[in-house]
Amino acid sequence: MALQTIPPRIRWAVDVMDVQPNDHVLEIGCGPGAGAELICQKLESGKLFAIDRSESGVDRTKRRCAQYVESGRLTVRQIDLATLRVPVKRLNKVFAFNVNLFWVRDCAEEVALLHERVVPGGAVYLFYDAHQRELVPNIVKKGSAALQGGGFRVSVIEQKAPAVVGLIGRR
Repeated sequence: MALQTIPPRIRWAVDVMDVQPNDHVLEIGCGPGAGAELICQKLESGKLFAIDRSESGVDRTKRRCAQYVESGRLTVRQIDLATLRVPVKRLNKVFAFNVNLFWVRDCAEEVALLHERVVPGGAVYLFYDAHQRELVPNIVKKGSAALQGGGFRVSVIEQKAPAVVGLIGRR
């Protein structure tokens, strides 16, 4: 199988998260598996639990990251965050790229679930493509309010190239 490239925006976002070898990470919306691949490369004793509502996203991630699934470093499930019962009781990091849930509708229950599962000192990292500059203020305002409402301290980071905005909710 040909080596799949990792988009620069995903590489930058995963670098910002500073994944440690023993981290327990939840990825929301794993899609084609680029983020999962990068995160798993950094894990040793840690684990990644990746979810996606789409069957094709789950299948693509499982295929792309088959070696990590086989080694037990990665678990991939087709499920929605609202119905998730995280098998790992304590998460160090939560990663999501272009998951609109956090800024398009009420997500208080999902954020509460994340706050319950993320260890003190851990964080939720929400990243969005920022090519449509007119959407960025709304994403930042609503996403930040959702995280703050769930008890997270929020900081915002922006990267111009690739154009990405990130919300970091620290517990």
